[in-house]
Amino acid sequence: MRHASKKASSPHRAEHIPAPAVKRLSLYLRELETHLSSGSRTISSRRLGEALGLTDAQVRKDLAYFGQFGQPGIGYDVPQLSAAIRHILGTDRDWNVVLVGAGNLGSALAAYRGFARKGFHLVAIFDSDERKWGQPVPGLKDVPVLPVADLERVVRQYDVRLGIMAVPAASAQEVADRLISAGVRGLLNFAPTALSCPDHVAVSAVDMAVQLEQLSFQLGQLGLLQQRSRRPG
Repeated sequence: MRHASKKASSPHRAEHIPAPAVKRLSLYLRELETHLSSGSRTISSRRLGEALGLTDAQVRKDLAYFGQFGQPGIGYDVPQLSAAIRHILGTDRDWNVVLVGAGNLGSALAAYRGFARKGFHLVAIFDSDERKWGQPVPGLKDVPVLPVADLERVVRQYDVRLGIMAVPAASAQEVADRLISAGVRGLLNFAPTALSCPDHVAVSAVDMAVQLEQLSFQLGQLGLLQQRSRRPG
């Protein structure tokens, strides 16, 4: 499978790629998949940027970190660029994933169908509450909840490299340590606490309270700007 019309001769090293550029890759991929589903075969950097509120220069700069894509006057080949970004993100392969925490949040995450569509397959759910053991979570009947004591065995059995944590803050570090010890190398942490992990482990934190605080701040700023705009000059 070809991943792009052109490949870079000397792409940037991963440590030199800005984190925002990496995050925008997922946005580019989502937009490309939308265009692909509508039958579009090519797209310009300008059109791709406009769909995401970015300049065409920003799009070209972001993609240049990973290679040379597209042709002047023609734009990007949508299927090829989509395949290239999936390869860069590592989603052109399937990943087995485990989830620790079968509470309200964990159950909602387990039932989310978008993971499987992107190649992330939930193979096991763990919880410390023995009343949940052997019971399926709503919306996911074929993956019953297992005791945390089985975590290491399952991680090794299914060659799991990614783990989702939806546990209380007080137990998050212990759970992270167990996952890492078993062989997990990427953690998606929903616990409202920072984790201490080795350098070879990637951690992505999702603190919903922090996200709401940021939205609250932005709304406050918008309100302030609106007040200022209404003042007579």
